[in-house]
Amino acid sequence: MQDGFRHRGQRKQLIERLRSRNEFDPKVLDVMANVPRHSFLDSSFNDWAYRDEPFPIDCEQTISQPSTVAWQTTALQLLPRQKVLEIGTGSGYQAAVLSLLGGRVFTVERHKPLYRKARLTLKKLRLDRGIRFFLRDGNRGVPEMAPFSRILVTAGAASVPQTLLEQLEVGGIMVIPVGPEGEDQQLLRITKTAPGTHTEEMLGYCRFVPFREGLA
Repeated sequence: MQDGFRHRGQRKQLIERLRSRNEFDPKVLDVMANVPRHSFLDSSFNDWAYRDEPFPIDCEQTISQPSTVAWQTTALQLLPRQKVLEIGTGSGYQAAVLSLLGGRVFTVERHKPLYRKARLTLKKLRLDRGIRFFLRDGNRGVPEMAPFSRILVTAGAASVPQTLLEQLEVGGIMVIPVGPEGEDQQLLRITKTAPGTHTEEMLGYCRFVPFREGLA
């Protein structure tokens, strides 16, 4: 878990490259500059942790590449103290970014090993403050804590889950990849304009692991 000089230097170079693209919210990059991505990966990836690439984690899932994290988080337009629902905890890296931006994070994972490991990693890093973890089917969301100001989905859905739309407050934003399994997906930014009504904005193409139903 040590964040040594080498990793800090590599992370600084990565963030500088992302800044040079002028595509991402500077506040998002400021937060990412302080999150040790290598701590969320298997030690065998230590030398490559700060490449702009996705890497495998347990349960045949992945940690998104840093530019994708920056892209999704920028699109979410998260404000301090807003309640944000994350579907797909994975390694816990994205939850850490959302929390450090000031969000009140409710994160859902369907794989028990990932759920346990993410909680432990964030606790060891002292980044778990303001994050509540749930082991359940992401399609269900967290209705007992709804409505949410923001919802971020980190898996590719065939369509936008109606249950999640219902848990989004009016004026709230959801960012979700949508498209057929095995193909490129379209990253959508959905804004709820009234109960049962929303607008969709297509932000570009991406590829995420499939959004599955039920517990693994």
